[in-house]
Amino acid sequence: MKKMLTKELSNELQKREGVISITVESYEKIEVGGIRVDGPAVILINQE
Repeated sequence: MKKMLTKELSNELQKREGVISITVESYEKIEVGGIRVDGPAVILINQE
């Protein structure tokens, strides 16, 4: 798995049950749990 790209890992996790994917566009800024994120970004939430 060390040789897998982060994008590949993210894409695989997005397919899993219990995982929510949030896409933050380049013009967006959000805050999640006190952490500020400037886009572009993909945020994965694992509720498993």
